[in-house]
Amino acid sequence: MSDKSPKSPFAAPSRRAVLAGGAAALTASLFTPKALRAADYPTAEVNTTGLAVTDDTVTIGILHSITGTMAISETGSVQAEKLAIDQINAQGGILGRKIEYIQEDGASDWPTFAEKAKKLLVNDKVASVMGCWTSASRKAVLPVFEQYNGFLYYPTFYEGLEESPNVIYTGQEATQQIIAGLDWVSETKGAKSFYLLGSDYIWPRTSNKIARKHIENFLDGAKVVGEEYYPLGHTQFNSVINKIRLKKPDVIYAIVVGGSNVAFYKQLTAAGIDPAAEKPIVLTISVTEDEIRGIGGENIEGAYACMKYFQSLENENNVAFVKAFKEMWGEDIVIGDVTQAAYLGPWLWKAAVEKAGSFDVDKVRAATPGIELTSAPEGYVKVHENHHLWSKTRVGRAQADGQYDVVFETADLVEPDPFPEGYQ
Repeated sequence: MSDKSPKSPFAAPSRRAVLAGGAAALTASLFTPKALRAADYPTAEVNTTGLAVTDDTVTIGILHSITGTMAISETGSVQAEKLAIDQINAQGGILGRKIEYIQEDGASDWPTFAEKAKKLLVNDKVASVMGCWTSASRKAVLPVFEQYNGFLYYPTFYEGLEESPNVIYTGQEATQQIIAGLDWVSETKGAKSFYLLGSDYIWPRTSNKIARKHIENFLDGAKVVGEEYYPLGHTQFNSVINKIRLKKPDVIYAIVVGGSNVAFYKQLTAAGIDPAAEKPIVLTISVTEDEIRGIGGENIEGAYACMKYFQSLENENNVAFVKAFKEMWGEDIVIGDVTQAAYLGPWLWKAAVEKAGSFDVDKVRAATPGIELTSAPEGYVKVHENHHLWSKTRVGRAQADGQYDVVFETADLVEPDPFPEGYQ
């Protein structure tokens, strides 16, 4: 078998890679004011479908868990979206209208997400929604958005295998995140054996299905030696840690989500498995700087994470973003991958609305593919026609201070491929 799949960012450049200076498309600069007057965009013309748009305002929804086990992960998304809204309003809003928002709490409960989504779309008639974190919550609201033709900006890295006309996926899909990380740990660390671990719902299970296929089919001599799942909110991991110690894998591939991360990494360290020693290597796709705040840097120092964004990125866009975020939410706040992806949502919606010259969902949808953000904190991104983003993939190593040291990034943007051949 080949040691590089057709999707590998380590392979020769293919259709999956595009340079940041690629084909021309609408460019939206996040911090450049663009003064548009509402008088030039009469409400009757820019809102023909009865959305919550007036001559002065437009209302959107924010739908995340601010209570329950997922609050540790989703609070940052809410903060990022509110920062983006404030910045857009400071520039004059969208089509001369200030953004107002209605915030609902999904409460880490999937039926509640569906209920709140319907309220936002049917009762409040919001023009768009920034929301969800887990794939379970996204799957719960998806039929609601498709039935009532709402428009959701979803910020989380996820398993792929989905392409809805009513969702813009601002986080990475599985092939962008999973394959890059597995190739990196195989080629740079010589990893051959993997123990897959995850929370028990669709994203970890589907992601590990993709990971297993890649490990067994594209990494020479590699194998999966164990695979376990535990409910969201689970806090007793000593049994699986003992199994890991017996199996002695080269890599613990961890997709533990939410508050369970705190228990898992503390118990892993207490059991004598030090991520810094890399025996075994700990590679996660679910622990951002947000989760490390709860875990404690001392309990995860030395572990690796594969994502598209880390707070420590050194570029002008990110420096400005981090500064503004801390000014709004406090100097001690941290910013993770999903938080940054959530920040992109309002800006991408603004760009699409202004390109369309309308708040109508069908027109905004049609205007979205090809939109570029040159000032995204992660660096240049571009919306694919499949509603996902071209983006770079990076590997970071957790530090004691709760930040990641970036040790690898793809040379080019990685094309999103939510339905990868051979992985379904």
